[in-house]
Amino acid sequence: MFKPGGDWVGAEGDRMSALGKIVVLGAGNIGGSLAQRLAEMDVAREVVLIDIVDGLPQGKALDIQESGPILGFSTKVTGTTSLNALSGSDVVVETAGLARKPGMSRSDLLEKNAGIVKAHAEAVKLHAPNAVSVVVTNPVDVMTYYFREVSGLPPARVFGESGTLDTARFRSFVAEALHVAPRDVTGFVLGTHGDTMVPLLSLTSVSGVPLTKLLPPEQLAAIVARTKQGGAEIVNLLKTGSAFYAPTASQAEIVRAIAHDEHRLLPVAAHLSGEFGEKDVCVGVPVVLGRQGVERIVEVDLLPAEREAFRASVAAVRADLAILAKLPR
Repeated sequence: MFKPGGDWVGAEGDRMSALGKIVVLGAGNIGGSLAQRLAEMDVAREVVLIDIVDGLPQGKALDIQESGPILGFSTKVTGTTSLNALSGSDVVVETAGLARKPGMSRSDLLEKNAGIVKAHAEAVKLHAPNAVSVVVTNPVDVMTYYFREVSGLPPARVFGESGTLDTARFRSFVAEALHVAPRDVTGFVLGTHGDTMVPLLSLTSVSGVPLTKLLPPEQLAAIVARTKQGGAEIVNLLKTGSAFYAPTASQAEIVRAIAHDEHRLLPVAAHLSGEFGEKDVCVGVPVVLGRQGVERIVEVDLLPAEREAFRASVAAVRADLAILAKLPR
């Protein structure tokens, strides 16, 4: 709960730095699930759901709020259709947009989701110019670039959820193959949040033991391939929707790092200005995250094959950016 002195005291009595308001744009499966996770984490005094469908954000917000007495959180959760509710927000998470259907690539979503992101980025610029904005809408690398371009916000305060989710999937598959605890697997997935993502085998380990020492090349190749198709695998199984449990866990991890000023080293879709030899593009790279967003981008040594794969991944993002540039503004 929030104490008069300005500190937030969680369910376990631990004192933590809290945000005032978090706004989640979009109240679908992603937005609703994320709002629930954020409320249960008690990282803000208020979480606001915004959606164009009247009743949807209000209903989900009320449902989440009514779980507070059971779960012990004190966060106020509200819902609205008005973008004016962005005012005073510390963190904005853009989840609105069409979800993938079987057979669709993330790039197929580009044109329709660009219109949604444009309206929201303009609203953030107007109502919450000091907020840190986390973009989730797919294709996330392109939508992150577009959100930053439209909003005019500093690159450090606009980034996308990308490698955090892909890395979680990768770590899960590695843990399953080795029959070890997922938390003991560390590593990074760089590049676009799509088919050309780059799981870094050379920097993956299990409690310090290099992954390449633990699994044969053919099994590693299978894990990499499954990671690249992680989202599509779930879409094909669900048939009528896309993943939202792992994605919102990833998004909540990012928001917590901001709220607590944790200086976490996490992979996100950040704006590059020469890092990794690339400029003027948003793509998944390791960064240090704190209260003001991206504190710095961390360049890591890549093997020649990994660097070539990363360049191909960036090229795929640039191809989508070229399509975006031709759309009516």
